[in-house]
Amino acid sequence: MTEASARYTPDVPPESAGPVLARADHGPVTFAALDLGTNNCRLLVAAPTAAGFRVVDSFSRIVRLGEGLANSGRLADGAMDRAAAALSACADKLARRPVRRLEAVATEACRRAANGAAFLARIAAETGLRLRVISAREEAELAMESCAPLLEPGDRRALLFDIGGGSTEIAWIRVPPGACRGAPPELIGYLSLPLGVVTLAERAGQSCFTEHGFFEVVDEVAAHLAEFDRVHCIGQEIRAGGVRLMGTSGTVTTLAGVAMALPRYRRPLVDGTTLDCQAADLALGDLFALGREGLAQHPCVGPDRVEFVLPGCAVYAAIRRVWPTPRLTVADRGLREGMLTRMMRAERGPPRRRPPAR
Repeated sequence: MTEASARYTPDVPPESAGPVLARADHGPVTFAALDLGTNNCRLLVAAPTAAGFRVVDSFSRIVRLGEGLANSGRLADGAMDRAAAALSACADKLARRPVRRLEAVATEACRRAANGAAFLARIAAETGLRLRVISAREEAELAMESCAPLLEPGDRRALLFDIGGGSTEIAWIRVPPGACRGAPPELIGYLSLPLGVVTLAERAGQSCFTEHGFFEVVDEVAAHLAEFDRVHCIGQEIRAGGVRLMGTSGTVTTLAGVAMALPRYRRPLVDGTTLDCQAADLALGDLFALGREGLAQHPCVGPDRVEFVLPGCAVYAAIRRVWPTPRLTVADRGLREGMLTRMMRAERGPPRRRPPAR
């Protein structure tokens, strides 16, 4: 593997949290968030706006970093090379577009792998990118941060799930009465299952194309979720009303695209939409009926994701079994958006208090 053609060097050290400064070339001040997951490498560069932020550049590539990890406990050489090539491309982008701050994180694959730290040291030496391995709890918090704007008046609680490559994160969230006016939601419980679309595809991917194999995965995941439900009485809260089910992952965005009969996937149409769960369930049935060849040809799936769709759908089906709700809010957003929101808020500093009225 050759070194990156352009080594990334930050404009400002990441620990700096001073006021936002104008760039010398008078271009917009930008922030970058990089997420190296078990299946994908993603970069987002954005500029702050009054309403949040505007994306100015992005990158996404399937790298399958967690390939073989469940069996070996280590990152495979080929998987590391694929991820390194993607991270080198990210470093090139960042070298051409200096950013005010960068937050770069790695998740489940690097958490679990015995050689995860050595791999990240290699990346730092080759590209200048220093990735921080985050905990499952911080993953849940970042997902909550990114999806908080989708909460609505009347929500008392939110149940947020993220079906990732190496794990599935469940966040149980308390929504304060003023959440829609800026009061932050609170994470009151989280669950991280080492069952994601990559790990399940390697272990049970072929059998997921059969009804028996599919429901074996549903049963396994549902058993774990039922324990979490008993601790937090989530089903009881759902029956009382005011609980919003929210999903953020390729699985739920695919289900939304199929349920909405999109001729091709379009993020602006999917992100933030609320589906009737019966429509999502029907979309799941449609995907299962397509089989391998049909999934490869579907415009919302494609050949690169054929092996992962049904394992992800099995996790979703388990969530629906344990927590039946009438509606599902779909979020095409996640860790990167959460990191950007945090960085920009830190740069702005605490909100100014109004002087008391006289």
